[in-house]
Amino acid sequence: MFSLTPVVRALLILNVLVFLVTNDAIIDQFGLHSFLSDKFNPIQLLTHMFLHGGFNHIFSNMIGLVVFGPMLERNWGAQRFTFFYFFTGLGAALLFSGINYFEVHDVYETVQAYRDNPSYDNFLGFVDQHAVSYYDRLTPFIDKFKSFPNDSKNIQDSVAIVNRIFSNQVDEPMVGASGAIFGVIMGFGLLFPNTQLFLLFPPIPVKAKYLVIFYGAFELYSGVHRTQTDNVAHFAHIGGMLFAFILIKYWGSQRKTFY
Repeated sequence: MFSLTPVVRALLILNVLVFLVTNDAIIDQFGLHSFLSDKFNPIQLLTHMFLHGGFNHIFSNMIGLVVFGPMLERNWGAQRFTFFYFFTGLGAALLFSGINYFEVHDVYETVQAYRDNPSYDNFLGFVDQHAVSYYDRLTPFIDKFKSFPNDSKNIQDSVAIVNRIFSNQVDEPMVGASGAIFGVIMGFGLLFPNTQLFLLFPPIPVKAKYLVIFYGAFELYSGVHRTQTDNVAHFAHIGGMLFAFILIKYWGSQRKTFY
């Protein structure tokens, strides 16, 4: 069905093999953690690209790789395509991590403020602002805290809960090759903008350039309006597309023919 090129085939095999041996411990060690996390290790900027959170996750990424990757590799050659793939993947990780740092740092400051002034109203405000996904699990404690807001044990427990929520957020790893895959999609759209692609949903033809515009606009909107229950790294996708655009325009400025 697909005519795979050497680098695309190697990336596909490697991703599948890693997926087959992946467990929670491997994701915790090699997934990309926040810069504010004690679990962060620079090597995670690379290793997270070969980890996936489930079958649907790896399936969608590998479909993107085998559909769009081979034409780029044939036109650029194996060496340039490999550099492009990892450059966009690393760029995606850096953009995601930078934005995540400012987001988590805001939560950290809120946590610090709560530690200094714990109360029922402030606890409820923290949950509404930074931990709405935990609300159902916290309902029994919230009801108890509301009934006895001045109880010292409730106050101590509320501080412990806030600390635990922050720890869960800062230690949640990001995994997947999506950043590099979105870079590949951007590259395809830039090099072959008028190529007709046939979508599955809806089943209509669309030019590559319009698909790229749609993906970029959707990811930007989703990233800006991201909800706490949305666990998709939209800014990693945007980062992959952005770094792909920058690199291709740089190559073009060097007057090197690559398509």
